[in-house]
Amino acid sequence: MTVPSTAGAPHKGARWIAQWDPEDETFWELQGKRIARRNLAFSVISEHIGFSVWSMYSVLALFMGSAYGIDPAGKFFLVAVASLVGGVLRVPYGFAVARFGGRNWTIFSAGLLLVPTVALLVVMEPGTSYATFMAVAVLTGVGGANFASSMTNINNFYPLRLKGWALGMNAGGGNIGVAVVQLVALLVIGVAGASHPRVLLAVYIPLIVLATVLSAWNMDNLAPVRNDTGAAKEAVSDSHTWIMSFLYIGTFGSFIGYSFAFGLVLQSQFGRTPLQAASLTFIGPLLGSLIRPVGGQLADRLGGAKITLWNFGLMAVASAVIVLASVQKSLPLFIGGFIALFVLTGVGNGSTYKMIPGIFRAKAAATGMVGEEAAVYARRLSGAAMALIGAVGALGGLGINLALRQSFLSVGSGTGAFVAFLLYYSVCFAVTWAVYLRRPAFDQVQAGASAETKPQLNYAEV
Repeated sequence: MTVPSTAGAPHKGARWIAQWDPEDETFWELQGKRIARRNLAFSVISEHIGFSVWSMYSVLALFMGSAYGIDPAGKFFLVAVASLVGGVLRVPYGFAVARFGGRNWTIFSAGLLLVPTVALLVVMEPGTSYATFMAVAVLTGVGGANFASSMTNINNFYPLRLKGWALGMNAGGGNIGVAVVQLVALLVIGVAGASHPRVLLAVYIPLIVLATVLSAWNMDNLAPVRNDTGAAKEAVSDSHTWIMSFLYIGTFGSFIGYSFAFGLVLQSQFGRTPLQAASLTFIGPLLGSLIRPVGGQLADRLGGAKITLWNFGLMAVASAVIVLASVQKSLPLFIGGFIALFVLTGVGNGSTYKMIPGIFRAKAAATGMVGEEAAVYARRLSGAAMALIGAVGALGGLGINLALRQSFLSVGSGTGAFVAFLLYYSVCFAVTWAVYLRRPAFDQVQAGASAETKPQLNYAEV
């Protein structure tokens, strides 16, 4: 979506860097690495808190007892709305970095988190109308959009050889915000009780202010970065962007959807108290966040498509365990299945993102591009595609919570939704095999073929 360039730019000021070339190893070692790491560190802080605010309703639902008059279906719908808004806003947030500057947009987007947090502090009490809670759920969506601008910004700071590590650290550090807010909620419930949700919100308000101030003091704008609308249009028209979006719904969409819904399911289906639910909900998101870089490393070694294929197979197996546990009302089996599913979503997040640049590099080779020409094409298209794939993938959280809402309305449990998730992962398994791993009709290099033979598309190693 964005293209670093060494051309002059009209932006001026102490926090605008006029020249930036991380691929120049001398520049990188002398000054680029230090600046990039500093920006990464403070980007992670703001994105981390953004994820915490985005998932705030999933935690506050533990505090919303019978006095609030909201049934499980109503709570699932609140978190679904937050998921929807967060996904949709990722598209404009991704473009905002090049338009306003990474530092400037991080300051704005971090400060904007005060709006939903203060609003929740005001309205979080029995007697507040459902429409009011719904309006604030819309506001919390801005926390999910921070991911897109943060990833776009950090992508511009690092050379190609280090992007995987940098983006993995940035994404993982942000995702852990889901687990952290659940741990803070556990502490609040344990100390102050489930009738004091405002304590949780009061904790986050000064943290948001601190993150905003730290971003202003320590981050930089890159003047050479500009929006590449041509790459964005080309990525939108490429079928692989939408295929990978479908697969990313199954990985990241599952991660964020289950993070929002797990505590609600434990309360609604297994009768756990707020404290009992809170003591379990953080484990899955924490493990899923920490293992995301491992998924990327496995994909580096064995191929992203192969890891993604078998990961979806295992996700289907874990879903079958959850279905069995739901039918038998076995809480230990249910928790074990869900923890395994969370871990697998983290592995899949890493492997699917690894596939994207590989796919476009393979397309470049298939059209006869080589060397730097192929690398530039792959960077342009994969960067644009990642922004859209990240936005669509986040909508998986909406689908999961709407499916659980309908399942509880229809049969009084989440069993029907869990069966649907199992089927989705099975379809993802089939799509991954059919598109990226099935043996091509013609080998890329055939015996006796001339040097002029046009290369065939082969995605098996992406």
